[in-house]
Parts: sequence; structure tokens; C-alpha cells
Amino acid sequence: MEYELVCGLETHIELSTQTKVFCSCSTAFGGEPNTRCCPVCLGLPGSLPKLNRQAVEYTVLAGLALGCGISPVSHMDRKNYCYPDLPKAYQISQYDVPLCHDGRVMLSNGRVIRIERIHLEEDAGKLIHESGRTLVDYNRCGVPLIEIVTKPDFRSVEEAREYLELMQLTMRYLGISDCKMQEGSLRSDVNISLRPKGSEQLGTRTEIKNMNSFTFMERAIAYETRRQAAILDAGQCVQQETLRFLPEENRTEPMRSKEDAQDYRFFPEPDLCAVTVSTEEVERLRAKLPELPQAKQNRYRQQFGLSEEEARLLARYRKIAEYFEAVVSHIQTPKNAANCILGQIFRRLKTEDDKERAEIPVSPDALAELIGLLESKKLRIDLLKKTLETMLDMGKGCMELLSPEDLAGISPEQLESLCRQAIDENPKAVQDFRSGKEKALKALLGAVMRQCRGCADAAETEELLRKML
Repeated sequence: MEYELVCGLETHIELSTQTKVFCSCSTAFGGEPNTRCCPVCLGLPGSLPKLNRQAVEYTVLAGLALGCGISPVSHMDRKNYCYPDLPKAYQISQYDVPLCHDGRVMLSNGRVIRIERIHLEEDAGKLIHESGRTLVDYNRCGVPLIEIVTKPDFRSVEEAREYLELMQLTMRYLGISDCKMQEGSLRSDVNISLRPKGSEQLGTRTEIKNMNSFTFMERAIAYETRRQAAILDAGQCVQQETLRFLPEENRTEPMRSKEDAQDYRFFPEPDLCAVTVSTEEVERLRAKLPELPQAKQNRYRQQFGLSEEEARLLARYRKIAEYFEAVVSHIQTPKNAANCILGQIFRRLKTEDDKERAEIPVSPDALAELIGLLESKKLRIDLLKKTLETMLDMGKGCMELLSPEDLAGISPEQLESLCRQAIDENPKAVQDFRSGKEKALKALLGAVMRQCRGCADAAETEELLRKML
């Protein structure tokens, strides 16, 4: 039988506040185990939580960016369960009235993914399994999290990955999380079920916990789809359970039976008052929203004439996008700025972190000045590339590096003379071109460019050579 994948994601994103959500402990990643915790985040008797205002604002910003409604009054709830990484034996979260609700995002294929809710909660500690022992580090306890819960709207692995990448990009643009999956600040639980193709009835779902890699998530969904299909084809029933993914074996394995809401015995957190977000506060935060990645990509294509891939790469990193736009504001042809950034500059920013930080030794004004020389035909593209490499090495402006001869250009009479010289000195290339070998023209072009040290316009030179031949 042919089955349809039905998938929903619960994405947990650690917020980049300086302190934890209910106490003043640092949220910095790492540190010696169990050194960044206090009686409040450990839940010791007599300790009382105090809600971090910035965490609430960050949650509202995320909701506005994803088209959510904002609850004017919400509250925190206790989610009760006993696990070694949760010292209080309950988690402070939100249940029936989340801060944000009913949002949506659109994928590149036009399909809409509905956001059911975004709620604020605290993170748990971290379990470390080594040498047959399990150790607990409580440094992460109490770090503020938002959980973004979708409806079961995904129908393919590719849709799930695109959505998760969009969440990462959007939260980074908002400045509310670094979303580093390798550090656990973005991870996702994947809910999966199958149903016969064409059916509207939902099947029994399983949940794969804590996916902290795009690749692992893709592999986990693919495996679980095959596993459930084999069970259904055998006439058996899928069990509702919580799974973990074992990447080294490329399979899932059960952790525990899947809980329902009643298993957690939610009730309002008695130590915290209600959370009130006024209309004025919502509008103040809405005014802080930056242009979001999808809108920026579309604008780059329409306003600047960039390709889809160029627009995607430039908009992917907020600081790179700001650098690009600062350069573009001083030049005539945005494509020239895109070529410089995606070429020489990107080659030096080797990692994702490098591109996120965008520490470029050449200022936007300095790059614009260099590109301006190209656009005014005082500089040729080969010399521009060479000069930019030196500017990136030395941090100097182009006028400190270029000589008067570099900027003198070449007259039409000089160019014609050089082309004639190249033709006279390369009879074999001339003969090859006249016999139909188009590539031979490149040898003649190269000879001219060497003689003039790249000062001639390559397209103009090629056209002249073709005419003379």
C-alpha cells in the first residue's frame, strides 16, 4: 500500500538572554559542570522564581515574525515529570494559554505550515553518558526556551528541513538566539505518522526526541517512515511511543511510551503571577522587527536583479546582508558587489560562524570605492580582483595600492596595436580559430591581457580580435 507521511515539529530554541528565565544565573554556553546554577534553578526548598522580562519580549518577537496572535494575558504552568536532568521534578512551561498562537509560514513550494503555538519555558539540565555511567550537568537548567509547535502539515523530509532552516535563519535575524545546533540551542522533536494515500484520518504517531542536526533529522524521518510502513504492511499497529535516533546505526529505538497531556498533571504555577502583554507593548515590539529573510531574498531578486541563489546566500547572514546593502548604496550595479562578496570575501569566511560574525577587514565604503573604479572604466575586473585580495590581506584602501599606471586605462589605438601583435605572434591560434576552433580565441585574448597587465576590457578585446580575424 502507498502511504502518506504526516509530520509535525516541536522546535526548541534557547533564547540569548544574559541570565536565566527565573533567576540571575548566566546563560553562557559551557563552563565547569554545575557552576552556573543556584537554589532557584535547582528548585531547592524556599527558593522563588522571578520571570525574565526580556525572555517574554523575545517570545513575542518570535510570534510576530511568524504571524502569530499574541495573548494579552497568559500564565506559566507546572509540567510534572520525574527525570534526572530535572531537579525540581517539574518544568515551568505554558499549557492552555501560550504567549503566541495561530501563526503560519510559507515554504518555497507554496505550501503553508501552520504554527499552533509558541510558548515560553525553562530548559532542563544535560545528561552525559560515559564509561557506563550517567552524569548530570545542571548548568543548562533554567535557560529560557521557546517551543514552536506546528500542526501536522509536513508531507516530506525536504519540507521539514526547509522549515527548520527557516526557523534558524529567522531567529538569528531577530537577534533572539544564535540557534547553534551543535551547542543545543536549536533542537527539534519530530512527530511522525503514516496514513493510506488519499485518507484524511490521522495514524498513530511516534515522537523522535532532540534532533540537533539537519542531516540526522532527515535520516531519522526516512528511517521511521520505512519502519512504520513495514509494520502497517504486516497488518500490525504502530505503538505510540517516544524514540531516540541512533545515528551510528541509522535507526530509532524506544525511550518510553508516549505521554499525553494528562500524564504531566499541568496546573498553573503558583509562584508566578499572570503575564500581561498590552497592545502598546505588542506594537512597540512589532516596530523592532527587521526585514525578514524571505522578504529580503525576494527584494534582492526584484530590486537588484540577483539570481535566486545569490539572493539566498546574501540574505542568509544578517551582517553579510547589511554589509552588502551598505556597499550597494554607493555603486551603480549591485551585481558587482554580490560578485565580490560571494567570491573573494566568502572564500575567506570559511565557516558558518565566520559568516555570522562577518568580520571583514575591508569596510563597505572601501569596497564601494574599488567597485566605483570598475564602473567608471578606470579599472578592469582582473585588476579589481587582485586589488581586493590585497585589501583583504592588508586592510588598506584601494587608492593606497593602485598606481597611476593601473588607473590610466588603455586607448583604442593601443588596444588595436596589442591585438595586432597577438595575432602576428600566434599564427597557430589564428589558424585554429579560422578553422572553427572557438577556444583558440581565448589564447589570443590571454596574450593581449598579459601585455597590458589586465588593463583592457576583456569583452571589448575579444570583440575586436574577432573583428580583426
